[in-house]
Parts: sequence; C-alpha cells; structure tokens
Amino acid sequence: MREIVFDTETTGLDPKTGDRMVEIGCVEMVNLVPTGEVFHAYYNPERDMPAGAEAVHGLSASFLSDKPLFRDTAHELLDFIGDAPLIAHNAGFDFAFLNAELALCEREAICMSRMVDTVAMAKKRHPGAKLSLDALCSRYGIDRSHRVKHGALLDAELLAQVYVELKGGRQIGLELAAERVQVVEQEVVAVRQAPDRPRREPRGHAPSEEELARHRKFMSGIENPLWG
Repeated sequence: MREIVFDTETTGLDPKTGDRMVEIGCVEMVNLVPTGEVFHAYYNPERDMPAGAEAVHGLSASFLSDKPLFRDTAHELLDFIGDAPLIAHNAGFDFAFLNAELALCEREAICMSRMVDTVAMAKKRHPGAKLSLDALCSRYGIDRSHRVKHGALLDAELLAQVYVELKGGRQIGLELAAERVQVVEQEVVAVRQAPDRPRREPRGHAPSEEELARHRKFMSGIENPLWG
C-alpha cells in the first residue's frame, strides 16, 4: 500500500487568523518501506514571519521572499500525493493548513478520511507517555541528532521511522523470523522422517600403495622445497 508521511512549517498556529504554510515535506512509503521518493517545497507566505515561528523552524521572510507562491505550484504537490493516505504528527494541524492553502487557490480540499494521526496512534499505544516527535524518536531509538531546528522534510523522514514502529515494525520483523524458524524446523523434521533408503557401505578414502609411490616420486623431484 502506498502512503505519504508529511510535515508542514507555518507562520503560526491558526490559518483562520491569517497564518500560512511556508514549507512542506513528504516521504513516500510502500508497504511501510520508504521508496526514496520525496517531495519538498518552500512557499512565499506573502506576509511577515513572526519571531516565535522563525525561532522554531529558522525560515525568515527574507529567505522565503523569492520562493514560489503555493497557488502557482500546488499541482506539483497534488500530483505527488495522489490519492494515498496522508500520515502526519498531530495531523489535524497540518491538514488545516494544507486545506486552507488549497482553498485560497480555489482547489478541492483533501478529504479528512485520508488523515492518519500518529499522535492518536501513539496515545493509544503508549497511554500517559510523552507524545512529541522527539520523545517518540527517543523511545524507539531513532537518531535525531541532526535535528537542530524543525524542518518539514527532516521531520517527515523521522516520522516515517516512528510510524513504522507504531505499526509494529520490529515486531513484524520478529514475526517473519519466527515464521522462517518454523519453516526450517518443518524441513528438518521432513528430512528426519524421510523413508528408509538402502544402506550403503562407507567409501574408503585412504590412498593406495600406488598413489603413495607416485606422491613420493613427485615430491622427490621438487628442488629446495619451502618446507625442507
């Protein structure tokens, strides 16, 4: 099954008050395995960048000033995600911004039925535990040492690893290994229970006197042997 893990960076917390999406990163997965195909884009928000938001992701208004407008390149993103399920951490936030951008350019909203929220998954699997992306990376031993600031593509790549774990990634591997052991054991049993065959006398492996004589003659013809 094809799925898209994605993350966004924004100018703030609420698209209804004028905040805009400034970055999106998407990671394609097929059967819970990243394919290597990604989508990454920055967008000019056509507004200022609050200091609090810039402190989180490091994207300044100056940096974004020459980036394309979302409405001019929206088709590229839509072509990439297709009709696949969309996985995000606190997905309601990311869906709200993505659909707000689509509304601004008069495009159809993405159906919420496609949304998969890893926060909800983690809450169900680890009740009472910390649910941030950093906390889940620590829980599952996922290296995030290169995550100095938030970045949409980097966070999507980390989340893809977390998502696999939330789906039982390592346990899936153990189950496959157990199935393989069972198959091997069945094969061993099958060999042990093979029908009786006629017993054959063991074949002799000692050299004959003739072979020994030829060997001595060959060895005597070697001059200055290393073992001499």
